[in-house]
Amino acid sequence: MENILRHIPKTDKLLKAKALEECNGVLLKKIIIEFLDIYRNNLLEGGARMEFEECVECIKEIYRKRTKKSLKSLVNATGIIVHTNLGRSVFSNEILEEIKPLLCAYNNLEYDLKEGVRSERYIHLKNLFAMLLGVEDVLVVNNNAAAVFLIFNTFAKNKEVIVSRGELIEIGGSFRIPRVMEDSGAILKEVGTTNKTYLKDYQEAINPNTAMLFKAHKSNYEIAGFSKEVSYQELIALAQERGLLDYYDLGSGYFGLKGLDILKKYEMPLEEIASLNPSLVSFSGDKLLGGAQAGIIFGKKCYIDQLKQNQLLRMLRVDKFTLAVLEATLMAYLQEKYEKIPTYKMLLQTKEILKKKAEKLLGLVQESFKPVILETKGYSGGGAMPNKALESFGIALSFKDEKQLEQLLREKGVIARIENGKVILDVMALLEGDERIIQKALLEIEESYAR
Repeated sequence: MENILRHIPKTDKLLKAKALEECNGVLLKKIIIEFLDIYRNNLLEGGARMEFEECVECIKEIYRKRTKKSLKSLVNATGIIVHTNLGRSVFSNEILEEIKPLLCAYNNLEYDLKEGVRSERYIHLKNLFAMLLGVEDVLVVNNNAAAVFLIFNTFAKNKEVIVSRGELIEIGGSFRIPRVMEDSGAILKEVGTTNKTYLKDYQEAINPNTAMLFKAHKSNYEIAGFSKEVSYQELIALAQERGLLDYYDLGSGYFGLKGLDILKKYEMPLEEIASLNPSLVSFSGDKLLGGAQAGIIFGKKCYIDQLKQNQLLRMLRVDKFTLAVLEATLMAYLQEKYEKIPTYKMLLQTKEILKKKAEKLLGLVQESFKPVILETKGYSGGGAMPNKALESFGIALSFKDEKQLEQLLREKGVIARIENGKVILDVMALLEGDERIIQKALLEIEESYAR
């Protein structure tokens, strides 16, 4: 046994190996100890002896795998533009280059250059939103769920919030409106039924302990058929009449640009909502807006001021990166430079543009996959227009096992979908250069099966 174990290299010698000299010493030592423990057990069980150089190579490979970044760039061939699992909205190089000087230097995040005193970080977005929407004030927190919680906690702690039963939503990650209300200290007051709620239901539910009339966007479902809901405009009027606060959790929000007629059929644009002079509205910055993750709250200054006094805001505030991205994104809207916002650029794609993208991709796909162009249905995603499809095109691929092909593509960073026994590469959300990545992935798959 001693003769076998004497072949195990010493830890100190391995730490000094030239091939490992660029490794982090602390992590490297842990990996070496783990490796030697496994190697020792293998030798005792009759395993093969390894030369010193072989041990070094094994340790180097373990180190490489341990230090490999887990976040990876992916190709979104699902046809869903704002895909929550794939990072929602993407940033353009133009936006990132624009904010790079700010992030690589000190900046006036909370500094008033004119007066030489401390300022607040939210001021950088206030004027932009005022110009774009005509709103009195704005506040930004780290996501829309935080915005909902902050508003309930500030205005409805130990008080009732009236909401339609048809709007008691649950979205991804088990975010449930009733539970959020409970945790914030607000008291849930349900009115109406699942499919029908009338204005009189809100009117009859108002009592001395009522703080707010609340409307929640049905982001991931719809109620069709025999149904009725109260518009936000009606809720605002009732709230003003009774001296209450109205609040709309919009979830996603978008500017009503020319060409977005399909969105306007189902979703009120931000300009239209702002024109109603609501108390408070909140929505996500990284959904249809196309910016960074954030919960954007706009409305009347008196209410925004109260939100700023809540101690929770310190825990929910956003950093300089988020503010810089949002400022650059809003400036792009203001200057009508929509090409800087990939999400909007994709939403504005015509059927002709999508067909050309499909034709380009078709020309790059190997014949062995029997590629065929077909009309598909894409989606905006991001909790907007549930079940409302966008016309798109895709490439259908044939393979002996479509589930296996989908998996092989996924392993190479291409996320597709399966329909009717075919792997579909939808072009709706493809970015510039994605076609070549798909071509390379399919070529590697083809070659691996040709061996």
